[in-house]
Amino acid sequence: MNQYLDLFIEESKENLQAINDQLLALEKNPQDMTIVNEIFRSAHTLKGMAATMEYHDLADLTHQMENVLDAVRNEKLTIDEEMIDIVFNAVDDLEAMIMDIESGGSGQRNVESVVSVLQAVEKGESVQSEEPSQKASTASKSLSLTIDEYTEAVLNQSGEQGLLNLKVEVELRSDCLLKAARVFMVFEALQQLGEVVQSAPQVERLENEEFENHFIVLLISDADKETVQKEVGKISEIERVNVTEFSVEGIKQVKDEPSQEEIPTPSTKTSEEATKKGETTSKTIRVPIDRLDRLMNLFEEFVIDRGKLEDLSSTLNDDALKETVEHIGRISSDLQDVVLKMRMVPVEQVFNRFPRMIRQLAKDLEKEVQLTITGAETELDRTVIDEIGDPLVHLIRNALDHGIEKPDRRKAKGKPSAGQIEMKAYHSGNHVFIEISDDGAGISREKVIEKAVEKNVISENEAQTMTDEQVYGLIMESGFSTADELSDVSGRGVGMDVVKSKIQSLGGHIKVESQLDQGSVFTIQLPLTLSILSVMLVRVRSERYGIPISAIVETTRINEDEVIYTHNTPVIDYRGVIIPLIFLGEVFKIPGNATEKMTYSLLIIKAGDRKAALVVDAFEGQQEVVLKSMGTYLSEPFAISGATILGDGQVALIIDTHALIGE
Repeated sequence: MNQYLDLFIEESKENLQAINDQLLALEKNPQDMTIVNEIFRSAHTLKGMAATMEYHDLADLTHQMENVLDAVRNEKLTIDEEMIDIVFNAVDDLEAMIMDIESGGSGQRNVESVVSVLQAVEKGESVQSEEPSQKASTASKSLSLTIDEYTEAVLNQSGEQGLLNLKVEVELRSDCLLKAARVFMVFEALQQLGEVVQSAPQVERLENEEFENHFIVLLISDADKETVQKEVGKISEIERVNVTEFSVEGIKQVKDEPSQEEIPTPSTKTSEEATKKGETTSKTIRVPIDRLDRLMNLFEEFVIDRGKLEDLSSTLNDDALKETVEHIGRISSDLQDVVLKMRMVPVEQVFNRFPRMIRQLAKDLEKEVQLTITGAETELDRTVIDEIGDPLVHLIRNALDHGIEKPDRRKAKGKPSAGQIEMKAYHSGNHVFIEISDDGAGISREKVIEKAVEKNVISENEAQTMTDEQVYGLIMESGFSTADELSDVSGRGVGMDVVKSKIQSLGGHIKVESQLDQGSVFTIQLPLTLSILSVMLVRVRSERYGIPISAIVETTRINEDEVIYTHNTPVIDYRGVIIPLIFLGEVFKIPGNATEKMTYSLLIIKAGDRKAALVVDAFEGQQEVVLKSMGTYLSEPFAISGATILGDGQVALIIDTHALIGE
């Protein structure tokens, strides 16, 4: 059966997504038997596959859900909101079992309560669907680290080298919205201090948010306990951090299967949590993801070698070689287009999580909301799709919770009782833009400034000169807002620093626009792909840098006397707008003295609505390069997004224009 497991998981997710979508449609049109038949067909298919693969709990629950749908088809039962809620709860259990199977589990689950509820519905008895609090795990299991022989040897060796073995226990706040993102930030902070050797639960479960609010990390570091505790404690939405020295004495090696305490059974997810685990695999491509990644890695190597061939061709000046290299260049461009398109998937696979989530949140908050989705067919690189889901969930939650007002308040303002949330995706150049807008309360500029000054994020003098975009951008600052004060300002700020951090890690940018009592628009700009970039190569003194073509407005030259100094800061008049002049040699502290020049070579770059002029020594032309991570050797270098290997074997750093202009 193992050879069919991947296919089973993929098709099960597709059927569950179809059931979710059709249930939402059925709620709006409860008399439409065509929709009921579609749900029944998907449930029947899922039941058959589960029975074939011998996942009996999954098959039994689907069978009981199928009985209820069959009674509806035969007009023995009438669709109402209570029945829809009960079926949605059953779907949550089915999704949890599929997730367990996907992570290597048995798919077993205690579904007696939900089956009994479905049976009562089938018999026409009055029942009450389970509340999320009842469905949640009754108590979190105690966590413990299991040390195998290899890990024990590593820990013993670190002790001999004078390093500390530290056990870091972290507890997130109960109202933390993006747990996986907070885990990522904790791991990132710890990796700056040493080496993470183990965690409980395992990293995969942490990434999938399959844990309560606390987790343990085993760290090898030369930093003391107080330093580690202080660095982790800086991260927002952390309730408690406890750092103790870890001893391997008395720890038994575990070779067999871990105990039940060590692998918590995944608790039933609420409808919102279940939607966050939405499917991100294409519905038409059955190629394993690792094969596509391997193909992409090979093509990246090919791009590097193509650059070497181009350099060799220009050096030897051989016509036959030049012709061959040009032909290889054309083929590789076509091949690049094919490879990148193979990795592209529609944003629909992220967007389709939200109708169900919004339905549940609107009920919980006693609000009326209509969701509009446009541009769901817009495609993004699979890597970006995998990472963008959580930030979008957070923005949608904020729009619904702190943007959209309750019906009575909306009517008092002369608005329709139902609020509007729109999700829009579209291409523009080498980027994809995702907009999330609402017609809610908006953001008060005065309240944001008041809060920012109070928390020393900005000074009163700075506040007077800030544009609206800069003011609204303050809600993305870490620690700007507190969960204790659920005002429009604090609500909009809770965890927004995580959203900004995640989007920037993807090479993207987020902009906030708002009008008080009219609504807000969050615009996310993302690159089509994270692997291959078109850059302009420039020389600055003895170094070469790459600047993404997508960030360049134009190249130009100016005379030295055209440079204006305001408060000792060089600026230029660019088409009637004053923009800063940035000398890259000074910013990156490149060795060598700047030569006296009568003219400057400039690159005009943009980041969002802001522009700047970069001073370089020479332009070396446009080139497609493979973007490589800087790894752990350099700790977050300023305004550098990565590096690339050029055709002559030299390394060029790729400039992060957003960070450069932001500074």
